[in-house]
Amino acid sequence: MARTPLAYSLITAAFLVSIPVVLAAQQPNIVVILADDFGWHDVGYHSSEISTPNLDKLSAAGVRLENYYVQPLCTPSRNQLMTGRYQIHTGMQHQIIWPCQPYCVPLDEKMLPQLMKEAGYATHMVGKWHLGMYKKDCLPTRRGFDTYFGYLTGSEDYFTHVRCVPIPALELTRCALDLREGEEVAAGYKGVYSTELLTQRATSIIGKHNSNKPLFLYVALQAVHAPLQVPQRYVAPYSFIKDPNRRLYAGMVSAMDEAVGNITLALQQGGLWDNTILVFSTDNGGQTLTGGSNWPLRGRKWSLWEGGIRGVAFVASPLLKQPGTVSRELIHVSDWLPTLVGLAGGSTNGSKPLDGFNVWNTISKGFASPRLELLHNIDPLYVDIAPCPGTKRQLTLDQVVSGASRANSGFNVSIHAAIRSSNWKLLTGYPGCDVWFPQPGHNASESSRSMVDPLKSVMLFDIEKDPEERNELSAQFPTVVDYLLRRLQQYQKRTVPINFPSDDPRCDPGPTGAWGPWA
Repeated sequence: MARTPLAYSLITAAFLVSIPVVLAAQQPNIVVILADDFGWHDVGYHSSEISTPNLDKLSAAGVRLENYYVQPLCTPSRNQLMTGRYQIHTGMQHQIIWPCQPYCVPLDEKMLPQLMKEAGYATHMVGKWHLGMYKKDCLPTRRGFDTYFGYLTGSEDYFTHVRCVPIPALELTRCALDLREGEEVAAGYKGVYSTELLTQRATSIIGKHNSNKPLFLYVALQAVHAPLQVPQRYVAPYSFIKDPNRRLYAGMVSAMDEAVGNITLALQQGGLWDNTILVFSTDNGGQTLTGGSNWPLRGRKWSLWEGGIRGVAFVASPLLKQPGTVSRELIHVSDWLPTLVGLAGGSTNGSKPLDGFNVWNTISKGFASPRLELLHNIDPLYVDIAPCPGTKRQLTLDQVVSGASRANSGFNVSIHAAIRSSNWKLLTGYPGCDVWFPQPGHNASESSRSMVDPLKSVMLFDIEKDPEERNELSAQFPTVVDYLLRRLQQYQKRTVPINFPSDDPRCDPGPTGAWGPWA
């Protein structure tokens, strides 16, 4: 029976009306919790002496990501999370954004919250931004978030929410408040511990959320970054830890674990949990100078050794197809943008070419990862601002020349760089502090370098067999070395110039001001 034009119109209209209803029912709520400087050995399920019952329980019922990588520093990881692109493609391959530097993630980069907003989500951010704030266009509320509550720089006092910054051009150090509600300074929170303050705001957002619209909530906790500060009640259970830094750090981890539990409880009590995907990740490896541990991995924050870049992470959700599993597939922080936008039913067509992959089938169903290769970084300006204990260890000229003599790729092997391909990892230049820091509470002699070769300008490791990076294999596998050096050279040809401007003294907020946009 033929349909009349009117019948077609009615059918089309009914279909169009039904789209948002069906989409809304299918779109999951997405909550991303990012810890700061959380070490590999500092979660309970990695046999830590620190208790993390909420992280352990959530991850045990979800999917633990045990071959997951972040960047070795705060800003780079957050940059790649928000853009889905390697930092060599955004000009942010060197260090972090310091408070007085006049730059931010390039404004022509489309960020994750913008894409989620286009997909129909309510978008909220709580916590640490650290992606630039010298002008208002750089702020979270101008980059896709409906609401923002948090701080803009990289660290501050947990109780006063004040950050002290040296301004050499003015020959002074300025201490000022760094806390924002939207784009306005947020006063009146002095004395409220940061982890608890940010958690209260996150649970408030969840409690007020209209479930007719999907929720995207990004909670970037200050914990467990220095300074080492925490209410005494969290430290009391760790009297057995002799190292005072480690003891305070353990209390901070417990406060963070409690925060994750409270956020999850709010989702459950608000009736959102059954349709929620929760992602937990650290932003980089632990900082051993301030109590963190990456044992048994080599290195720490600021380095391209596994201790600086292999991250604690898991996904918890009733929507997982294979909950209660461990994934050892290769996944990177840049993969979250295409993965989460894909889950949201959104599109990345408006973005610049992505380096991340949609890894949801890998996480949820146990499929092989679409990611076969991972560029850790290429930074020709690298300087280790926290050299290894008792040494200013760097590569010698002879070591660089020796490495260059066997490199036919054209890649300068004195450059701080690393790449992962399948089971292989290649490092060039000086990767950063190369110590195996001992397991907390054990003999410090375990950090000895005496049993390993001296550093070389080209080093190769089989990471699947040797995650501790103890057996350097470049001499045994020259073909692999040559291939990976060529890959680094190909990446280097596509890098954009490093953007790392000098401090601008106009950043000075004055004696009664707060850190924020000045340009």
